Amino acid sequence: MTGLLFITSTRIGDTVLSTGLLDHFMGMLPAAPVTVACGPAAAPLFARLPRLERVHAMAKRRRGGHWFALWRAMAGRRWDAVVDLRGSALSWFLAARRRFVRRRWGSGDDRHRVVELGAAFGLAPPPAPRLWLGDADRARAAALLPPGRPVLAIGPTANWAGKEWRGDRFAALARRLTAIDGPLPGAAIAVLAAEAERPRAQPVLDALPAGARIDLVGLSLLEAAACLERAALFVGNDTGLMHIAAAVGAPTLGLFGPSDERHYAPWGPRAACVRTPESHAALTGAPGFDHRTTGSLMDGLTVAAAEAGARDLLARLGAAA
Repeated sequence: MTGLLFITSTRIGDTVLSTGLLDHFMGMLPAAPVTVACGPAAAPLFARLPRLERVHAMAKRRRGGHWFALWRAMAGRRWDAVVDLRGSALSWFLAARRRFVRRRWGSGDDRHRVVELGAAFGLAPPPAPRLWLGDADRARAAALLPPGRPVLAIGPTANWAGKEWRGDRFAALARRLTAIDGPLPGAAIAVLAAEAERPRAQPVLDALPAGARIDLVGLSLLEAAACLERAALFVGNDTGLMHIAAAVGAPTLGLFGPSDERHYAPWGPRAACVRTPESHAALTGAPGFDHRTTGSLMDGLTVAAAEAGARDLLARLGAAA
């Protein structure tokens, strides 16, 4: 065996959604060492991957230089299989016994990303996303979260401001869900975000009761995943963290507005989403729209609507159990 090369996405969320395919192709080549090429932000997701040989973090370079760097790093061997979810020309310039190259996703394709990825390789139903955690990650989570107490996890940030539900609404929702008459009475409330996002997460932490809040801002991706694995519920914006929560099996409620839940709703039977009354197209289709300069576009989503979505999800899972 000379190895499996898996070329996936730049962003964390898209990378998580592709992990079911990685698991599928690893099953096809059960003895092959694995090399993953992805964006630098997503690279830590694969630290515990079985048979991992290398993660190549593709930092974007001018004039496509990152593709040349990848070719130079991978061209010195004959691969058992190259799986390219980016549909790049590079895959055809590597020596490989088998190639699986995904065609570009058409703009008119309304399927969920997971369905579209599976269909690209003839897999229906598609393999579900999954993550690989280690004992150290789970031990860290156990040390951070209170034993014997349910945890409501919230993700109040996003990669651009338009997707961020306002912090005061997250705090109000958390108080409702953990109240005596809420679905998670007395639960601890864990706030997760990247360390660089702390200024946007801090107002949520400050608005929560001191005896209930747990500051999990700045954890590694796999530490965050291990904490989410233990959560009674995750509520958050459309982000990579939302997809991580769903992938580890946490009951997951995604909040949507200027992004399209048809493509990016949290995946799996333990997930659901709610959105603004305005459609994705209505929020992003105005003349001059620029996601880099807009403020929050989530104001149409009320606390009551998010609470109803959370209660419905938990009731459905309780009935199923």
